[in-house]
Amino acid sequence: MQTDAALPLTRDLVLVGGGHAHALLLRAWGMQPLAGARLTLISPEPTAPYTGMLPGHIAGHYPRDALEIDLVRLARHAGARLILGRAEGIDRQARRIHVPGRPPVAYDVASLDIGITASMPLLPGFADHAVPVKPMADFAARWAAFLAAPPPPGAPVVVIGAGAAGAEVAMAMAWRLRRALPQAGPVTLIEAGNEPLREIGARARARVLAAMERLGIRLLTGTAAARIEADAVVLADGRRIASAFTLGAAGPQPQAWLAATGLDLTGGFVTVDRYLRSVSDPAIFAVGDCAHMRDSPRPRAGVFAVRQAPVLRHNLRAALGAGTPQPYRPQRDYLRLIATGEQAAVADKHGFSLSGPWLWRMKDRIDRRFMARLAELPPPAPPALPELAAEGLAETLSGRGPLCGGCGAKLGALTLASALAALPASSADLEAGPGDDAAILRLPGGARQVLTTDTLRAFCDDPVLMARVSALHALGDIWAMGARPQAALLGVVLPQMSESLQSRTLSEIMATLAETLGAEGVEIAGGHSALGAEPTLTVTLTGLFDAGRQPLRKGGARPGDWLILTRPVGTGVILAAEMQRAAPGPVVAAAWAQMARSQGQAAAILARHARAMTDVTGFGLAGHLLEMLDAGGCAARLDAAAVPALPGAAALAAAGHASVLAPANRAAVEARADLDTGAGSALLVDPQTAGGLLAAVPQDHAATLLSALHVAGFADAAAIGSVEDGPAQIRGAAGAVRV
Repeated sequence: MQTDAALPLTRDLVLVGGGHAHALLLRAWGMQPLAGARLTLISPEPTAPYTGMLPGHIAGHYPRDALEIDLVRLARHAGARLILGRAEGIDRQARRIHVPGRPPVAYDVASLDIGITASMPLLPGFADHAVPVKPMADFAARWAAFLAAPPPPGAPVVVIGAGAAGAEVAMAMAWRLRRALPQAGPVTLIEAGNEPLREIGARARARVLAAMERLGIRLLTGTAAARIEADAVVLADGRRIASAFTLGAAGPQPQAWLAATGLDLTGGFVTVDRYLRSVSDPAIFAVGDCAHMRDSPRPRAGVFAVRQAPVLRHNLRAALGAGTPQPYRPQRDYLRLIATGEQAAVADKHGFSLSGPWLWRMKDRIDRRFMARLAELPPPAPPALPELAAEGLAETLSGRGPLCGGCGAKLGALTLASALAALPASSADLEAGPGDDAAILRLPGGARQVLTTDTLRAFCDDPVLMARVSALHALGDIWAMGARPQAALLGVVLPQMSESLQSRTLSEIMATLAETLGAEGVEIAGGHSALGAEPTLTVTLTGLFDAGRQPLRKGGARPGDWLILTRPVGTGVILAAEMQRAAPGPVVAAAWAQMARSQGQAAAILARHARAMTDVTGFGLAGHLLEMLDAGGCAARLDAAAVPALPGAAALAAAGHASVLAPANRAAVEARADLDTGAGSALLVDPQTAGGLLAAVPQDHAATLLSALHVAGFADAAAIGSVEDGPAQIRGAAGAVRV
């Protein structure tokens, strides 16, 4: 996202990974972006766990969301495009980063903060029967599942690796098991060397060992794990240690794909100079656990990543042409605070050591302060009004947030109806024009063709996601008519950017549109491109009816029919809240994933028996249902509690978030719909982007169609009401939706 539409984008900076240094960089970048730089973050997940609070979470002192860094909010704050995917390679010659499932991501300068893994691929059975402590998100999820489905009484836990990290996690697990699963067996900590906790001082080591003894942790040293089985760890000396949960914490391992990059590596980690640049490629930087600092090697600890962040930001800006680089000078030692399971900790620095609950409280304050820095972001500033303005400007802007993207940016139904009322009647060649999902054209020989067009204003800064959603959104009109998609014309508006960035962005868009449309049998026939104030995509489609198939119109529903909706509502409120940095990252990611999924198979299933069908888009579920009722001359009874909603949508609606189009949608339907002021009714008028298909089907086929949809993977498809006699109105719409 550009901070100033008058300044073109000229260089691509790509951050790979959402580690601590990158998270802090995003926060700082949002405060002072670099003009002309397009910032991109590639992350496999919408959140990243904070390492400092993991032991507290494992011990039960923190809920999971307390240690999640919300990368979606940080990316919005920084004006960065967020790509949810896992990088798996770098073509340094072409300067492309490979992310499965999408075109390569181009960069001028890239930075790696991808962390490490504690996986032990050479240990037989590890991949099948053990869990590495890193990536932490996977470990935390597996630990929660272990606690939720407890094993039989006496089932023990084994941790491999008695370094500080392994000991800290072992103590957290032992403390939690005492309270959550008192019937569980002991925790065993295995160390291949003869001395555990080698990286801390002797005094601190003695305190940690005493804490482990108090918790009943069994420590085995001088023997390595030789094999992992489903219920045991077999040691090199032949002993078999029973285990219901085996955790690997034996030492950091680099991400395997780095080996194929051709970068200079030390032990598999990216070797960097004092400026945090790769010693073999100055266009690539690396920080955090994935980097090896050649000139000043240090242990892999989060404190170094945190202190690298401001230097990294400065040097990335310099690499993009703004300033000169400065060296990173790590401190010689740092304060280690090792949590001991209960709310106490052991401190270690310069050989001195202290312990006690007060150190836990200090650690807790440090950790919470760090998380608050990344969570408490300044809200987006509203547009400033000039001293002199035309009458009505202040009233028009009052209460409005930023202009929504997707279908939330379209004109209201009443405004649109007023403008369309003056259009001439359909001609001999036009069987159906404005009012249905797509126009129906009469062709020679009695054939028919459908024609539709859709324009979406960008709701995110990832052109690949936007292209896929735009294509699927437009295809909804063709599918709703029961037609087979045929050909496409495209309109692409890019924001101002250099020719090289134009080429990169357009290539990503066209590759995605070709793949998405091609998968549905659509050929791209041409189109138009332009530069403009903001990214906008238009997809115009034609479709054909197979022999003997009649068009599915909005009219046609009969009393007694069931109403089936193929996917949850809520994209409008989620996208609006995300623009205000108020929607949690996982909620946004779930909405993006839904919008990016094809509904071609769902349409084919419903078309077998549907009497009427439409796709739910900008006018919301209530608005599009009323269009069906107007066309069919009947009423509907809605079961609001049966309407599925996306995770988090109801909570955001209840908190007052809404698309700028929502008030117009409510005004268009409220005289003929039983709406209330709750979150459920708010979601019924919520504008949807790539929303579900809504079909009226005969009652005797409804259960079979729902079952077929569920089998096809549309698990949220639901019967949400029925068609009744009477004038076009929606009865029973008040109440909560299904979450």
